Amino acid sequence: MHQAIRSMLQTFKKYLTFVGPGLVVSVSYLDPGNYSTSTSGGSMYQYKLCFIIFMSNLFAVILQTLCVKLGTITGLDLAEMCRLNLTPKWNLFMYLCAEIAIIATDLAEVVGTAISLEILFGIPLLYGVLITVLDVLIVLMAYHKDGSLKQTKIFEILVSILVMATCVCFILELFKCPFEPGAGWEIFKGFLPVNKEIFKEKNALFLSCGIVGSTVMPHSLFLGSALVQPRLKDFDEKHGKKGEIFIDSSSPQPEIIPDEATSIDASPDPSATPMSRLRRLSNGSMLVKKYKPSYEAIKYCLNYSYVELVLSLFVVAVFVNSAILIVAGATLYGKPDAADADLLSIYEMLSRYISPAAGLLFALSMLFSGQSAGIVCTMAGQIVSEGFINWTIAPWKRRIMTRVIAIMPVIIVIGILGREGVNKVMNSSQVVLSFILPIVSAPLIYFTCKKKYMVVYRTSNTAEETSPLLTSNEDSAVTSKPVTYENGRFLRITSILTWVIITALNIYLIIAFANGADI
Repeated sequence: MHQAIRSMLQTFKKYLTFVGPGLVVSVSYLDPGNYSTSTSGGSMYQYKLCFIIFMSNLFAVILQTLCVKLGTITGLDLAEMCRLNLTPKWNLFMYLCAEIAIIATDLAEVVGTAISLEILFGIPLLYGVLITVLDVLIVLMAYHKDGSLKQTKIFEILVSILVMATCVCFILELFKCPFEPGAGWEIFKGFLPVNKEIFKEKNALFLSCGIVGSTVMPHSLFLGSALVQPRLKDFDEKHGKKGEIFIDSSSPQPEIIPDEATSIDASPDPSATPMSRLRRLSNGSMLVKKYKPSYEAIKYCLNYSYVELVLSLFVVAVFVNSAILIVAGATLYGKPDAADADLLSIYEMLSRYISPAAGLLFALSMLFSGQSAGIVCTMAGQIVSEGFINWTIAPWKRRIMTRVIAIMPVIIVIGILGREGVNKVMNSSQVVLSFILPIVSAPLIYFTCKKKYMVVYRTSNTAEETSPLLTSNEDSAVTSKPVTYENGRFLRITSILTWVIITALNIYLIIAFANGADI
């Protein structure tokens, strides 16, 4: 018994070292766009759409699990895998879609943050939008895409504090809600697929699609595949294992070059790349060195990365999104002015129907979630630009560029339509994200289902061919044995089915929005 307890404590202690990436990814599912759709769902159908929130996060878990697998096995994020394995035209198309998704996501952060600033500090909406250009520059200095594990953990802690602050706000909000007798049972039933009203009513189905579209964000896929790598690298460095691959970045369609084909050469401009050194081919092409996880690092990290991700998404993302809907269902359900409420109206109604403190908590939670989502969105933008087109740019410059592009339509709409136009901008951004999600998730499912990508080689005494994707710079006399991690039949069917359902729901959402429906 004593040994079993000690083993459990050791396992838990090891798990704690992996906490962080899942929390950062969960931020992608807590942005102000979720506030709008979840509040609309609660105010119109009380707790009946809780199941849709649970199902949306289940879809997110499936896709993010594939992201963890892709980043862990290949040592490359989704953007880098697209650049290496898609044709230049398809890679460019994917890059444009990813950039549009990031700008559309940033629109929601701009609106949410600006509204929270107006509520909390009385800053006019237009000025609040302008302030969002510079709101997280200091925090972004803590993140370095190829930085050490210590730098990564500092960044994860900063984001986690904002996430926890959002959760605390909604815990306090729930305590202030005037729940009716039997509300607990109604909430529990809401998480079960027993409410036929969801599928019978056109508006309920439309809202359900909106919740799915605002929950599973495209940029989170690039995040999930990149965030798992620092812990793998740290393990290999501590155990003296050096794995690396070399990418011909000067080629229109880059490829991974075996180690023996290269020669060491100092970079003519070390500041031009975050990598520690480059290699040069005989034809003069420069090769960028990338870290490749060892089999031992993968074995040590993979399962714990899965567990940390699943727990973070279900504990944080499901809780916050469900809390938004439950608060709206308990407070705004049946109120005549709740159906068409925007974020500012929701604050006013919470202050009126519960208490001013409840409205203040809502505004604070929106500020915290907007800030954390904005940080993570910029982080995803850096991953996307470096992965797809090998374009490195300082995070603060990236932040300003993305935000300037994002705030222009908001400023124009505020100037022409005023406050009412802000809600239209946010709704439109959610439809754009719905359109892009199936596009960027398709390569993820494809790569993780293919054995040639999901293979790693463990050292052995048996002479076997090494993988061209995972060529090591160790002595060529050391032979290796392949271990494959491609999706099994169950995960393959589940991931494809997830993609089909998300695509169908998003197509319905786009068609309904085009016909004049409003989220």
